[in-house]
Amino acid sequence: MVLFHAVYDLVFIAGVIPSNLFFTTPVNIWRASISWTFLLIAGAMCTFSRSNYRRAGIYLIVALGIYRVTSLIDASIEISYGIIYCMGFCTLFAACLSSLGFSPQGYAWAAAFFIAFLLALSVPNGAISLFGIQIARIPRAIYHTGLFSWLGFPGPDFISADYYPPIPYFFLYLAGWSLGLTWKREGYTHPLWRFSIAPLEAVGRYALPIYVLHQPVLLLVAHVISIAIGR
Repeated sequence: MVLFHAVYDLVFIAGVIPSNLFFTTPVNIWRASISWTFLLIAGAMCTFSRSNYRRAGIYLIVALGIYRVTSLIDASIEISYGIIYCMGFCTLFAACLSSLGFSPQGYAWAAAFFIAFLLALSVPNGAISLFGIQIARIPRAIYHTGLFSWLGFPGPDFISADYYPPIPYFFLYLAGWSLGLTWKREGYTHPLWRFSIAPLEAVGRYALPIYVLHQPVLLLVAHVISIAIGR
């Protein structure tokens, strides 16, 4: 994730990498490999949280701070409803479902949620589809209001440098939650408990601060590079 953001800044801030290279299939796969595993793991790990309500509140406060700071710095890097917002929304919703007694354990639940995620991937673009095959169009009226950008129906003037709405990504989070509930019930395998990489464990303990702080550092480096090359 940090490396991906570094490349993004080198493309759009420093201008040392052609922008057309950023919108290619390999980069899109790279982006998905980061964000999809990010949300799957978050869903699985919420089963260990002492208070998912508190955790959701922290995410949403951080997301609001990211939005305010990026909107003040530069409209081109403004982050509205980014992945931290998505984490907060999903965690809050999962906490509510759990409080209501909903516990989707089992691989069938996880598979169903993942299929729902794939079907909903094109919802922000106005369609329900699967593997590029359009199944249904969504009425454009819901997008024209601009009132539901927070959910996954972006308005005509909506712009965000990092957009991860609950639809479709909530279903991916639920798939991770189902897997986490299942593995917690069945017991994680002993090799996983014994497996250890100290540097990654340190990153894991401070994941949110690292996420918040790494981008300002990268932006500063990118601006220095842009000045140095006279862009």
